[in-house]
Amino acid sequence: MSITEQKKLLRTEMFALRNSLDDQVKKTYDTWICEELTQQLLLRKCATVHAYIPMRSEIDIRPLLANLLQSGVTVVCPKTLPKRKLENRILISLEELEIGIMGTQHPREATLYEGEYDCIIVPGLAIDSERYRLGYGGGYYDTFLSSQPNAFTIGIYYPFQQVQKVPTEPHDLPLQSVLLKPFGG
Repeated sequence: MSITEQKKLLRTEMFALRNSLDDQVKKTYDTWICEELTQQLLLRKCATVHAYIPMRSEIDIRPLLANLLQSGVTVVCPKTLPKRKLENRILISLEELEIGIMGTQHPREATLYEGEYDCIIVPGLAIDSERYRLGYGGGYYDTFLSSQPNAFTIGIYYPFQQVQKVPTEPHDLPLQSVLLKPFGG
């Protein structure tokens, strides 16, 4: 089986597992992630954070984003463009969003940020012990992360998203850190 086929199969499996997660378990875990991320960002004194706006069954980090905005942290969220490009927009409010391609959301205001980031919170479908991630298949984050070598990169995952080995290709980059814990742990 080719790497492309392995990735496709793993994506299908992870989407199914994530979509079947009990609502209360999800909410409890998402709250833990937001609390842990807040501590890590404070500890690192992060002033500029790149973060996704959650869609569907992704870990809901909107409470974290709201807290960061209230505390004066610059939050930048991606708008997905063609050819593996992200347009990075400064988030002003979680109330002023628009829908992008593939159901993503991004800030409605097109105030662009083109500087460096203290931290990049990276979404994904699976992660392995070497911190290689399986994304959604567009290559957006691989391209973006390679342009931000000084940023602290952290992935957030549910426990079942940790796998023995993520199929990788030469362009895949490992994350610097992964935040997950067993359910109930």
